[in-house]
Amino acid sequence: MRGNPVHTNYITADFEISLNINQYPMIKYLIISAILLLSFPLTAQDSQRRITVKFITEQIKIDGVLDETVWETAEYATDFWQYFPIDSLKARYQTSVRVLYDEHFIYAAFRAEAANGKFIVSSLRRDYGGGNSDNVALMFDTFRDGSNAFLFGATPYGVQRDVLVSGGGADYNTTWDMKWQAEGSMHDDHYIVEMAIPFSSLKFKEGDTAWRFQPYRWNLQSNEQSIWGRVPQNQVFSNLAFMGDLVFEKPLGKSHTPFAVIPYINALTDKDYELDKADNRFEFGGDAKVAIGNTMNLDLTINPDFSNVEVDDIFTNLTRFEVFLPEKRQFFIDNSDLFGSFGNIYFDAIPFFSRRIGLARDTSGNLIENRILGGVRLSGKLNENWRLGFLNVQTGEDIRNGIASNNNMMLAVQKKVFSRSNIGFFILNRETFKDYEFLESSDKYNRVMGIDYNLASDDNTWTGKFYLHKSFQPGDAAGNLSSQATATYNTRKYTVIADLVYVDEDFRSDLGFVRRTGIFKSGNGFQRKFYPEKGIINKHTLGLMALYFWQPNLDFKRTDHEYSLYWNAEFKDQSTLVTEVNNQYVYLTRDFDPTRSANGIPLPGNKGYYFNQFTAGYLSNMSKILTYNATANIGQFYNGHVFSFSGGLSLRMQPWASVSMNLRYDGIRLPDPHSDADLWLLTPKVDVTFSKSLFWSTLVQYSNQQDNLGINSRLQWRFAPLSDLYLVYNDNYFTDHFGPRFRSLNLKLTYWLNI
Repeated sequence: MRGNPVHTNYITADFEISLNINQYPMIKYLIISAILLLSFPLTAQDSQRRITVKFITEQIKIDGVLDETVWETAEYATDFWQYFPIDSLKARYQTSVRVLYDEHFIYAAFRAEAANGKFIVSSLRRDYGGGNSDNVALMFDTFRDGSNAFLFGATPYGVQRDVLVSGGGADYNTTWDMKWQAEGSMHDDHYIVEMAIPFSSLKFKEGDTAWRFQPYRWNLQSNEQSIWGRVPQNQVFSNLAFMGDLVFEKPLGKSHTPFAVIPYINALTDKDYELDKADNRFEFGGDAKVAIGNTMNLDLTINPDFSNVEVDDIFTNLTRFEVFLPEKRQFFIDNSDLFGSFGNIYFDAIPFFSRRIGLARDTSGNLIENRILGGVRLSGKLNENWRLGFLNVQTGEDIRNGIASNNNMMLAVQKKVFSRSNIGFFILNRETFKDYEFLESSDKYNRVMGIDYNLASDDNTWTGKFYLHKSFQPGDAAGNLSSQATATYNTRKYTVIADLVYVDEDFRSDLGFVRRTGIFKSGNGFQRKFYPEKGIINKHTLGLMALYFWQPNLDFKRTDHEYSLYWNAEFKDQSTLVTEVNNQYVYLTRDFDPTRSANGIPLPGNKGYYFNQFTAGYLSNMSKILTYNATANIGQFYNGHVFSFSGGLSLRMQPWASVSMNLRYDGIRLPDPHSDADLWLLTPKVDVTFSKSLFWSTLVQYSNQQDNLGINSRLQWRFAPLSDLYLVYNDNYFTDHFGPRFRSLNLKLTYWLNI
């Protein structure tokens, strides 16, 4: 993972918590707010669709041709509703899906009616963007909790997409991959997609007689989104509150999940020009997946290598805070919501952030790779109402860079309550078991424990989160608390948000993402949504937002506020327009240089700054061959001014290739003696899919703020299901004097072997 711009146990002591709530009025306020909200009634759906699935013994060939007579005996799921453009009408171009099953597979066959045979498919690469191609998909909520689901989709070409869905349908994780089959066939007025999904790729309870089920379709050709179980437009398209039932003709048996071994070998050569050090290595290691019953996964890794993982996007950061970046490493993906969903939903304080594992800061404060020696993850469902997650990863020591070997552990337990809500408890421990001369005594260990309640009503009108966390480290004081009470009321016309957050100045989570400590935040938002019957606008929203930050340890001194008035429009051609006017106040507690220039004079701390800005952005219809987007921001910036522009162009030669160019410019003008800055970020990219098994992509990223020009070129050959040969080239250069910085070449082979 070298060159990626990332920001990146055993319990050995007893925990004793003596907490007087009256000592913490903010915590008392949050708890009272939670109790009041939980007193609101939760409204269930009025009706629900269902189909019965027939058990078969005949064989089905997955070829996109429905010539097996057994398909004629299957029950249809049809009469799809529109989601876009109008959620109160049946789809103009209907879709039907038939489902069958045997002892080992669940089969699905889609027939998607179309205006003509000119289908839009952006790529032949697996895990395509759902909104960039004509495609059909189905989601299985196997435990009927309305919180998590498995998604399987395919384009008319039979290109596959598999996704772990969490957060009630709001969170997609496309890094998850499973073995299954899909093929498509295209015709003048429709296309067919045929799927075979092994039960071994799913988790469910033995003896199940019904799952919750939702098929849907993106019809970019006719600018329509449709879904079987009707979903209102004020909810996300994939919301799990609006699913139907899939009833099995006879109870399901065991999944017979095989023991999977995934070894790798990697030949690597690299050179660090800053240190004038070259290295040639041959590495090997691997992962293993073991099914524990039908509902639990045991994942093991030894000497993992992530050199084939896609590089992170470089960003321009004008804020005082760290930027949250998504996890892309396969080992941390399965049931990742069980570990990562604790804490603040607006990224103020998240106790566990898996990207912390495998990265560390050296003696100069630079973020570098910290070798993972091995790890284990046990996760999944104990039964219909309980989930369990356990993670333990050991990282290696790096004496030269002042990095200790650490054991990183998390235990998480979650219980379903009511229809779609849940309550969870976790314990985190980061600890080193060896004494290091360079290690401060306060860094010997860090522990966090807490409890979260996640609210989701039957129809998703009410959602929210309420949590209380406490951290422990050597020599810490009383307090060390983090908490939140937030609720959202969302109807067709109105959305109201209330949010309260408290993070103690001594709260600490070494394995988490904590933007800042010593704050109390209050946030409120209001939206009014409109649905015009005529004109080019399909939906538009007028909204207000107010955020306040105070420092409780400084007599509740106000450190930040932001007032925002915005208007957003979604057009009938699926393009969007956003506009916003905001007023901000920032009290700098210390000196800060927003340009991050080498010789810049920072803005003085212990001083408040007021500034106003205006933002407008447009995103074109992404189904077109040529797409574009542009966003401009202009206004005051601390005691100066800023003009920012970002935009992109993408040309698609479907489905074989796409070429894109993204640009961001930030012009900062500050009064003397502070520095002005012209910050540029350029990211051209070429993506070629020669077939459904051979891909090549090259990304170039230039940032003068980070003094880096990076090139990442990756050739991938999927020679067998989930088995790949990668050739990855990385090259990085300094931009101020244009000299080489770091260069590497990897040849990596992975193979998925079922035993």
